[in-house]
Amino acid sequence: MRIHHEMKGIHYIHRRTEQPPKMDFHLHDRFEIYFFLSGDVHYFIEKNVYPLAYGDLLIMNNRELHKATFRSDEPYENIVIHFDPETIRQLTSAFSFDLLDCFVNRPLGEQNKIHLLPHQQDELFSLFHKMDCLFRQPADGSDLLLATYMIELLVLLNRAFRHNQSPLPASVVPEKLAPILDYIDHHLDHDLSLEALEQQFFMNRYYLSRLFRQSTGSTIHEYILLKRIARAKKLLYEGHNVTDACELSGFNDYSNFIRMFKRIVGVPPGRYRKQHS
Repeated sequence: MRIHHEMKGIHYIHRRTEQPPKMDFHLHDRFEIYFFLSGDVHYFIEKNVYPLAYGDLLIMNNRELHKATFRSDEPYENIVIHFDPETIRQLTSAFSFDLLDCFVNRPLGEQNKIHLLPHQQDELFSLFHKMDCLFRQPADGSDLLLATYMIELLVLLNRAFRHNQSPLPASVVPEKLAPILDYIDHHLDHDLSLEALEQQFFMNRYYLSRLFRQSTGSTIHEYILLKRIARAKKLLYEGHNVTDACELSGFNDYSNFIRMFKRIVGVPPGRYRKQHS
């Protein structure tokens, strides 16, 4: 089963599958709300990995690299909402309550898991049920109702983010991998080839590749590429020119940077800069 709809900058997916889907690291311009219902999943966000249980909720902004890793072939169900932050800003510009606070006012890749109290989970289920019904049978005023439900949802998430006490996330990143992820994060403009990482950490490159794939289900090359694209997007958004974004994000080949950026983001870096400056 898959309910998949978009309305007014809000993309809603309710998915239930007998087999886990194939999934790679991804990064997008919209913010994401991820609600977990069933499966055997560890969720990788930046340098943290969250083992998921029924009712867990994650939030990601447009700079946070993330990926679900499936530990077995258990049936998988989740609800995901991608939304344009500008749409939300326009809806609530006259109010003092910042609906995007929990997405932007925290360190990158930290506090992504929001602890929900039982009554808040009930409220969340109710809102998702209303959205399901709205998309199944749209009618006059559906876009207005959807905006109302999104505002309710974001108020709920921000209240939980600000006031609920939550234990520190139990990261399942292998001890040997954590410092390497940290090094990559702070040295994107350096040589991050397997050979260079092998020398930096005195770890056999083949063992490192195998350890990374076992932990994330993807390759370290893909992870570094998307981290560099994320850095380039941030630089372009801040007003840097394309050449600087290329060099500062660690791409040594300008034409390869243009090609990779367009493939992953969907538009060339020059156009991305014009759209977001």
